[in-house]
Amino acid sequence: FKQFFPENSVEYFVSYYDYYQPEAYIPSTGLYIEKDLSVNAEVEKLRLKTTTSLMSGRRDILVVASVSCIYGIGNPAEYSNNIIRISVGEIISRNQFLLRLVEALYSRTTGEFKRGNFRVQGDTVDVFLPYADYAYRFSFFGDTIEEVSTFDVETGKKIGTTEHAAIFPANMYIAPREQFNQIFNEIQDEMKLQTDYFDSLGRTEEALRLKERVTFDLEMIKELGYCSGIENYSRFLDRRKPGERPFCLLDYFPKDFLLVVDESHATLPQVRGMFGGDRMRKQNLVEYGFRLPSAMDNRPLNFSEFTSLINQAIYVSATPADYEMEQTGGVIVEQVVRPTGLLEPPIEVRPSLNQVDDLLEEIDNTVKKGERVLVTTLTKRMAEELSKYFMRLNINCRYIHSEVETLERVEILRDLRLGVFDVLIGVNLLREGLDLPEVSLVAVMDADKEGFLRNQRSLTQIAGRAARNANGKVIMYADTITDSMQRTIDETNRRREKQIRYNADHNIIPMTVTKSKEQIMGQTAVLKIKPAE
Repeated sequence: FKQFFPENSVEYFVSYYDYYQPEAYIPSTGLYIEKDLSVNAEVEKLRLKTTTSLMSGRRDILVVASVSCIYGIGNPAEYSNNIIRISVGEIISRNQFLLRLVEALYSRTTGEFKRGNFRVQGDTVDVFLPYADYAYRFSFFGDTIEEVSTFDVETGKKIGTTEHAAIFPANMYIAPREQFNQIFNEIQDEMKLQTDYFDSLGRTEEALRLKERVTFDLEMIKELGYCSGIENYSRFLDRRKPGERPFCLLDYFPKDFLLVVDESHATLPQVRGMFGGDRMRKQNLVEYGFRLPSAMDNRPLNFSEFTSLINQAIYVSATPADYEMEQTGGVIVEQVVRPTGLLEPPIEVRPSLNQVDDLLEEIDNTVKKGERVLVTTLTKRMAEELSKYFMRLNINCRYIHSEVETLERVEILRDLRLGVFDVLIGVNLLREGLDLPEVSLVAVMDADKEGFLRNQRSLTQIAGRAARNANGKVIMYADTITDSMQRTIDETNRRREKQIRYNADHNIIPMTVTKSKEQIMGQTAVLKIKPAE
C-alpha cells in the first residue's frame, strides 16, 4: 500500500504480542494460569500510530488490520480529550504541562529515555512519542513556550522546528480522572455484590480472592492511572452500560469509511468465532472469583455488532462463501481477467500410486528452470515426513506449520521467493493471499480425500498459488475425481478460457511478473519489526 499510496497515511494494526498467554482458570484441576505476555514494542508503536492518524483529522488514511480491530480498546472520545496541543507562544507553566503529560499516561524518567517517557532538563521538556521515531523538545521562557523542535533520540540531532505540536496519549486505555471517584465507587459496589454472593454460598475463598485483587487494582489506578489488566475494568472507564459492546478500532474511523475484507471466506468466520472463545474463558474467571462479572464486557465484538459498524464493504475472495453472496443481493463483480494475460493454471490429475516419485521428477524439472514448488499435504505428519525425505535427497525444502508465527511465516515465504530454498511443504497454510510469482508448480497430495482441506473452496485457493507464473501447473494426486475436484477443474477451465479469449482479442502474451530482490525485500518490510533472537 505504501508503494501504491506514497502520499497517504498507511497504517498497520495487528496484535502486538510476540507471546500471549491469556489469564485462565481450569476448574477440573484447580489450575490458575496468570496472564503472561511479551509485547513487540515496534508493533505497539504502529498500533498507536494508527489511532493517532485516525484522530488527527486526516481523510486519506488506509489501515491494514487483522481481527485485532474488533477487540476492545479505549473510548475514542476520552482518547481525543487527552490529546495535548501546544503552540509556540502559548502561555502554560512547566508544571501544568508536566501534569498534562502524566494524565496522558507519559512517565517521567531520569534514566533511559524510552517511548512514552518525558524528561526535564532546566527550561526544556523532552517527550518521546510512543508512536514515532522522534521526540519533541519544548523550550520554555518562564511560562511561555519559546520553541518546539523535533530531534533524533539516538543521536540527539535536531530534525527541525514546528509552530504547533499534538501529543497523543501514550496508551489506548486512558481513564477519565475527573470521574475517578464515581468509577471507583461503582467498581467497589460491584465487588461488594459479588463477594456477598460468594459469602452467601459459603465460598469465602473466592470472596477473599476477589476483594484482594480488586482492591489492589484500584490502588494502582489511583497512583499511576492504570494497572495490570486495566482492560477488565473497561466498562466502567468507558462509561458503558452492562452488556454494551466495547469500543474498538472501527470506532476511530469516520462514519463513511470503507471496509475491504480480503479473503472474506476465511476472514469473516474468524471474526465470527472470536466472541465465543473469549466468553468461555472469562466465565470461569468470574465464577471462581478471579474477576468481577463486568470483566465479561471486556471482549471482542460479536458478529452482529461488527456488521452494525459497517457503512460500506467490499468482500474480496476467489471463493466467496454463502454469507458474502447473500449480502451482495446478487450483484457480484468478477475480476477474472488479468491485465498481465496470465492464465489460470492447467490442472492434471495423476494416480496416488508412486505419487512421491512422480513429484520428485516434477520438482527436478521445475527447479532446473529456476522456479519454485509448493506441496500441500493432508496432515502435519505427512508434511514432516515428506520434508525429511526430501532433505535426505538433497532437495532444498522447508516445512511450514500452524505454530509458525506471523512474521516468521513472512520470512519463510520471502526466502522461497528469493531462492534461498526451492520447495515449500505445508498443510493448510498455502492457500489464501500468497502472491508467489516464482512458484510454477503446485502439488496437491491426496486430492480425493473429501473434507474442508479438499473441498472446492480449498482446492481452488490452492490451485490459485500457481496462477502468478506463465508456466503455472497444478498436479492433483488422486485415485478418483471427487465432486470438489471436478468443480474446481471446471471453474478453473472457465476462467482460463475467458482469459485466453481476452488475450487473443488484445494480442497479449502471458508474462510472469518478475520482481527484483529489492522489490521482494520492500514487499516484506514488515520483517523489520521482527524481534531479535
